Amino acid sequence: MAVQYEIFTNIGKRQVNEDNVCVAKKDDSYCFTLADGLGGHGKGEVASQMVAQSICGKFKNEEITEKFLKDAYVEAQEKLAREKKQRHETTSMMTTAVSLVIRDNTAKWAHIGDSRLYLFRKNKVVLRTIDHSVPQMLVLSKELRERKIRNHPDRNKLTKAFGSTKRIIECTESKSMPLDSCQSFLLCSDGFWELIYEREMCRTLKKSKSVSEWVDQMVEIIVRRGKDRDMDNFSAIAVWIK
Repeated sequence: MAVQYEIFTNIGKRQVNEDNVCVAKKDDSYCFTLADGLGGHGKGEVASQMVAQSICGKFKNEEITEKFLKDAYVEAQEKLAREKKQRHETTSMMTTAVSLVIRDNTAKWAHIGDSRLYLFRKNKVVLRTIDHSVPQMLVLSKELRERKIRNHPDRNKLTKAFGSTKRIIECTESKSMPLDSCQSFLLCSDGFWELIYEREMCRTLKKSKSVSEWVDQMVEIIVRRGKDRDMDNFSAIAVWIK
């Protein structure tokens, strides 16, 4: 079973790209991580780079166990907390993260914040991670419709993030899934998913002959839709299972 992937990141219309994408490969195993620094808190690019590199570095250098993602997320949070302390930062240096590990013909993922992972099967979305955000909480309590998340005034208010005042935040982690039941994965920052609908992800997936073509088609939609908007950084990691 072959794994093909494409990574993409764009600064959008911001002064700094606070998104960070990282891929680590060891033998036939992969770790994909995408982190999105919180610009409103300052030094988001430092936080996102530190967290992404910590997770991918641990994957490269240590034995991969069933607890890898949970342990890697705790370790990344501890490193960020130490860095914040050294810099005398209190409210700054925060980031989201989403990770996918593929090994032994299984897939497993984890996340903190509102960077998402989508799982596709037969060119349809069969699963996506649940955002740690105020609008997502409103959806879960049936006070808001799912499609309203993208334009909700509180969309950027997160309930979980690396670097928050609570030192250790527990990530949301999936169970291991057989790889033969997976067609494609998309890891993306909120600047990416806010400007493309799931039906468009599926339509472009169905039309694409390669993973890079899929990313190109999605980016074309995002750029066109964001033309007259203050576009955030937007980044993605697309993974095909062949």
